[in-house]
Amino acid sequence: MGANADLFFPERGASTRKAKQICGECEVQVECLEYAIANGEKFGIWGGLSERERRRIRKERSLSRQRRAV
Repeated sequence: MGANADLFFPERGASTRKAKQICGECEVQVECLEYAIANGEKFGIWGGLSERERRRIRKERSLSRQRRAV
């Protein structure tokens, strides 16, 4: 990878554009994102998404599972 890890853990309000750009070109982006979602990573950019974006995916998946269970 070679990128500065600080890019992926920006201070609150700092830009995430560069980290997301790097993720978009990474060959393990999907695996990274799935790891973060499965393990509830609360900080940083993982698989090109912020915690807020990952939280939305977790919520959507949970709702989908609930609907299938009914």
